[in-house]
Amino acid sequence: MKFLIVTGLSGSGKSQAANALEDIGYYCIDNMPASLILQFAEIYTNSPGKSADVAFIIDARGETEFETLSSSIGALRKQFTCEIIFLTCSDEVLTNRYKESRRLHPFALKNGSLLEAIRAERKLLESVENRADYVIDTSSLTSAKLREKITSIACGKSHGDILINCMSFGFKYGIASESDIVFDVRCFTNPYYVDELKNKTGLDREVFDYVFDSKDVNVFCEKVFSMIDFLIPLYVEEGKTQLTVSFGCTGGKHRSVAICEALAEHLKDNGANVVCVHRDIDKK
Repeated sequence: MKFLIVTGLSGSGKSQAANALEDIGYYCIDNMPASLILQFAEIYTNSPGKSADVAFIIDARGETEFETLSSSIGALRKQFTCEIIFLTCSDEVLTNRYKESRRLHPFALKNGSLLEAIRAERKLLESVENRADYVIDTSSLTSAKLREKITSIACGKSHGDILINCMSFGFKYGIASESDIVFDVRCFTNPYYVDELKNKTGLDREVFDYVFDSKDVNVFCEKVFSMIDFLIPLYVEEGKTQLTVSFGCTGGKHRSVAICEALAEHLKDNGANVVCVHRDIDKK
């Protein structure tokens, strides 16, 4: 039986994560006091007919002292398979989400402004984030992509199976901060300057074929994919549970998208656990 701890910043998507886990059969418990987690796990695993994996959804409102959560996780891991998923998000995106929803941030009354409340919560959760097996930045994720990531983690082939995040981005919008490995593909011919391809993306067959019509792109991918294949077992051996490989072009719509898709397909063909995200594909 597997236990998941899902926590993170308020507004980062914990409710959506819980919905995704419930849809694949997890028994989700929202905001159980951390001091009761181990006790519940012991009772649940010894109860006849209880076989569903369990996810505890915990936020800052449920624990005024997150040291309690840290110690509870440590005790739980001594007896059971337990992983932590931590959801984070940029201050700017969280601020916009709260303004759009018109909800009150749980730390707002103590910290004044919304931004100060977000930063106070971020500081409180820092120690838990550092212990997390998976850190997911939802700043640029759609609900569907977040669901895909959560499902990939929860349905991993085995405990410790690494999740490969293939991401495309545009350098004009900044490097993807969650990247472990970044490749700059601006050196290749840009489909943007071909009139019939300008308003398409690397997800369109015409753009994909245009990008891979280049001998240089094919040689680049052969070398890069081979290197990634070499590195993955080394990361797994070191205990890494997720790896984000990013490709950046100017706008994040054409070259980086096509090459990112090609890597994702290559990894899937080799049996890897892969999520593909195109951060800037819909930006103007």
